[in-house]
Amino acid sequence: MLLRLLAAVFAAALAAGAAAQGAFPSAPVKLVVGFPPGGANDILARLIGAKLQETWGQPVVTENKPGANAIIATEFVARSAPDGHTLLIGASGAMTFNPGLYQKLPYDPLRDFAPVTMLGSFPLVLAVHPSLPAKSVQELVAYAKAAGGKLNYAAGSTPFQLAAELFKMQAGVAINHIPYKGSAAAVNSVMANDTQLTFVDAPPVVGQVRGGKVRGLAVTSRERAASLPELPTMIEAGMPDFDVVLWASLFAPAGTPRAVAERIHQGTIKALQLPDVRERMLALGITPVGNAPEALAAIVKADLEKWTRVAKQAGVKAD
Repeated sequence: MLLRLLAAVFAAALAAGAAAQGAFPSAPVKLVVGFPPGGANDILARLIGAKLQETWGQPVVTENKPGANAIIATEFVARSAPDGHTLLIGASGAMTFNPGLYQKLPYDPLRDFAPVTMLGSFPLVLAVHPSLPAKSVQELVAYAKAAGGKLNYAAGSTPFQLAAELFKMQAGVAINHIPYKGSAAAVNSVMANDTQLTFVDAPPVVGQVRGGKVRGLAVTSRERAASLPELPTMIEAGMPDFDVVLWASLFAPAGTPRAVAERIHQGTIKALQLPDVRERMLALGITPVGNAPEALAAIVKADLEKWTRVAKQAGVKAD
């Protein structure tokens, strides 16, 4: 009797899981982005979302919830129903930089989310106003030292701020932080010479570099970026310990059924393997990834430890 009862319970669980997988998505899916339109995370959401919509036959919409270094968007998804219909395009800033900058966060990146897959990784671009008499990283360091703390840098989010603070520590220079809401606004501030430099993701700055509206000095990855191959890496430019690569990943709320999470993973991997998607991402300086949930979880944990340490060493707090 007991064996029959256990078998019935097991069969019911399997049926429920299969039904959940078959039914998903049963309504429009939201991809929540913590930044204004125009940055890497927003572009990826729209690019991948369009392909998921084709695969699933349900609307997949991008919902921008900018503000508070993506805390608003990240908390929103963490508190959403764990049914797969509200997902986070989780920037590395919200997931691994913010915890080192804020004493209290309304979410826990390890506890409150189910990792799905990393969409892509990308370096930052160090860009300056064209009037600045610095055509290399070393010339910028020399100029910043001579300026005696009069230069300002724009940062559209916490990763860009910590990248700049890491630069300041390694170069031994004083440059003032001016916060902006998003990458596009930070680039615009440098174009207007309201600030003199920025570390920013490639998509909103590639066109401005090519058009001469800002001057690109270097990229922050160990290898040159396909979108700006003429720019040296920070390592090539004389800063051997400067290696900053950010990422955008897909997360579901913790507690999302495994069958649903697996279907989301499969659909996303399929989208990332499409030639037109890969071509678009590479042109923007974003390297497609598409890894397993367990691999993404390990990266989140390692990066969280790294950037918490950098924030502590730099004495930077966002509260």
